[in-house]
Amino acid sequence: MERAKVVKDEIVEQNLRFLAVYVETKNSCLILLSENEDKLGTLAIAVPKPQDTLGPPSSSVLLGDRNMISARMFAEYLASKKKKIALASVYLETINEMQAQSIFMRLIEKVVRAEPEKEGATA
Repeated sequence: MERAKVVKDEIVEQNLRFLAVYVETKNSCLILLSENEDKLGTLAIAVPKPQDTLGPPSSSVLLGDRNMISARMFAEYLASKKKKIALASVYLETINEMQAQSIFMRLIEKVVRAEPEKEGATA
């Protein structure tokens, strides 16, 4: 049985750390996007449309309201890209949501493509 893929990464820009924790299982994926430290923020869920249906994935905000646009956008993006249920959390402290979107999108691309760290691996 294959275990969940877990990837952590970060980007430093404008003297701020932008962090991502990505977890992917057989039927779903979760991404936590935050500024400065790993925290849960506004949380959205998206469900991909069936293959024969046009349009964006269905989505909803589950928790919070500060970064609703980004949380839904990233959840819908992941659901569409991975064809799985997707959850996305966005936590920002100092930078506004619109400024962070392009940085977080680059971070999402990095962690989705990355290979997971091996547990118990020794150097």
